[in-house]
Amino acid sequence: MKIVVAVKHVVDYNIVPRVKQDGSDVEIAGVKMGINPFDEIAVEEALRLKEKGIAKEIIAVSIGADNSKDTLRHALAMGADRAVLIQAEGALEPLGVARLLKAVIDREQPELILLGKQAIDDDAGQTGQMLAALLGVGQGLFASQITLNGNEVEVQREVEGGSELVALQLPAVVTADLRLNEPRFIKLPNMMMAKKKPIETLVAAELGVDYAPRLSLQKVAEPAPRKPGVLVNSVAELVEKLRIEKVLA
Repeated sequence: MKIVVAVKHVVDYNIVPRVKQDGSDVEIAGVKMGINPFDEIAVEEALRLKEKGIAKEIIAVSIGADNSKDTLRHALAMGADRAVLIQAEGALEPLGVARLLKAVIDREQPELILLGKQAIDDDAGQTGQMLAALLGVGQGLFASQITLNGNEVEVQREVEGGSELVALQLPAVVTADLRLNEPRFIKLPNMMMAKKKPIETLVAAELGVDYAPRLSLQKVAEPAPRKPGVLVNSVAELVEKLRIEKVLA
């Protein structure tokens, strides 16, 4: 079995993002970047399937500028077999990303495609769904457990109020949730070896795919500061204040 895992280069989750002074976007110049945490979980799951003897090859794919190679090397250090960078400058939206990923998947013909359920920079959570629709295959979203059985994958997925089990015929698209696994610690020798591994580079403009943005970003602003809390003396007073807040809202 061949598995393709999509990974995104994002601002490190430990960094508090800052808005540019002109409000045009979030400031990323000089900011620590890294692999999207949900995508790292997807890579880990692919590696576990390989360690069980189910998967034979894992291909990490990223889309973006040249610095996305750092995230691909992270995936290689974890244990991915190959890495592919689709070079694309400027803003990328979920539909454009899905179309570019489809171009690589059509070439590689994997049985399983894994992604994180969302990226922590835009929190769109749409790429997996759009990719499955473009490929015409089944989708298992927000996976907390994955079980492969022959030509079928069972996905335990988290839904509001509980969980649900779906069975999909391969090939299929599965997006990883937080509780799917805990990614392994990368040892320094593995990271050093990953720096020497080749990364195949494709140019997005040469793939014959329309990935132009459909949306126009008007302004980015900091969220309003939270109002200070108020101490109340009784339940009746609390109910009254909540009633007033609801009316004002």
